[in-house]
Amino acid sequence: MSDAPLPHPLHTRRTLLQAGSLVLLLGRQQIARGATIVAVRVWPAPEYSRVTIESDRQLVAKQFFVPTPPRLAVDIEGLDLDPSLRELVAKVRPDDPNIAGIRVGQYAPGVVRLVVDLKQAARPQVFTLQPVAAYQHRLVFDLYPAVPPDPLEALIAERLRDAGSSAGALAAPQPAAPDTAKAPAPDPLDELIAQHSLKPGMPAPAAPGNAPAPPRTRGAAPATARATDRLIIVALDPGHGGEDPGAIGPGGTREKDVVLKVAHQLRDRINATQVGGNPMRAFLTRDGDYFVPLGTRVEKARRVQADLFVSIHADAFTTPSARGASVFALSQSGASSSAARWLANKENEADLIGGVNVGSQDRHVQRALLDMSTTAQINDSLKLGSVLLGEIGGMARLHKPRVEQAGFAVLKAPDIPSVLVETAFISNPEEEAKLRTAAYQEQLADALMRGIIRYFAKNPPLARSRSV
Repeated sequence: MSDAPLPHPLHTRRTLLQAGSLVLLLGRQQIARGATIVAVRVWPAPEYSRVTIESDRQLVAKQFFVPTPPRLAVDIEGLDLDPSLRELVAKVRPDDPNIAGIRVGQYAPGVVRLVVDLKQAARPQVFTLQPVAAYQHRLVFDLYPAVPPDPLEALIAERLRDAGSSAGALAAPQPAAPDTAKAPAPDPLDELIAQHSLKPGMPAPAAPGNAPAPPRTRGAAPATARATDRLIIVALDPGHGGEDPGAIGPGGTREKDVVLKVAHQLRDRINATQVGGNPMRAFLTRDGDYFVPLGTRVEKARRVQADLFVSIHADAFTTPSARGASVFALSQSGASSSAARWLANKENEADLIGGVNVGSQDRHVQRALLDMSTTAQINDSLKLGSVLLGEIGGMARLHKPRVEQAGFAVLKAPDIPSVLVETAFISNPEEEAKLRTAAYQEQLADALMRGIIRYFAKNPPLARSRSV
């Protein structure tokens, strides 16, 4: 038996506590330093630029904003500088409207400092996103300009530029009017539709240089095609974007890419068209590869006082056999079919995948907008959906012969007729192949344009306070 004295109980307890604290500290450092960067991404857009750092574990960050010169500094804990983070420096594009550059360095052991130099005063938001879909943990920096651009002013300014450039053409001598007593007057609606028609048997397009005549209401004298103070605005909403690719076809085609191309085609047609002598302008809720929350899409359409809202998507299903185009309107009383309900639920998850800052005050404003839909808006949306479905059915297979209804969040503008068009099933290999071709995208844009013209012919846009 040893004669060594036993340790004092207080000494033993202190030693155990110190050892436990050391183990806990080392464990925390190991957990914090164990995070691995999966990917880094930069998404530039006029409305805001986003920086995303994706990792296999949640990152802890502290940020502070310096107004002069404007820059955002973010200290990310539990990281050592590695090549993945350095990639952010090269990912900033020269034409990024908000970010001038990114600097990254090891600020302290286990702490990486990232500085985002900005081109203008900003309202930055820094937040984290939990794993969802194909993404792991994400640390997100959203950089909003302090003075956001006014989209309605931009549309009006664009119209004024176009009007100024065409002033010379308007002043040129016009050919003599034909003798209408010898032949029946052409139907101006058919002339408009003919410009965008692919159907056999439609009237031939007007001769180059002749502006299409406006549609007439029953019993009214034909109006003269001219620029007026009534700018007709159609909001086009290419689905998904940025962090949210949407559905992905078996050949790798991404929904967000296809629908943006169709929206661009339709925008060109709208901007070249007049209705009732009134110029039309298309407004895109996103004009590039970046994410826009569902509520923001609704809010943006209302800010420009849009007359119509057309959301463009490419459907997907669990089996590749599903095919055909569909058109949806809002429903306040339940979906018209189980498939419509399933699709609405899937589309309404876009905010989770794209990544919304749930701590932002704007989030509550957007959600309030999504609960203001009206019966009149739904009825007008069904009328719009019906003419669009009819035109699409003339050039493509339909999934259902009628407009379906479900609780799509993006269709809840209370004062704008709104529809969601599923152009085809991107999950079907044959339809995916069609969606990838420019010819099919142009046919879709033509069909949608014809439907929009037919809708306005029977439902003239209401008066607005805006001007050209």
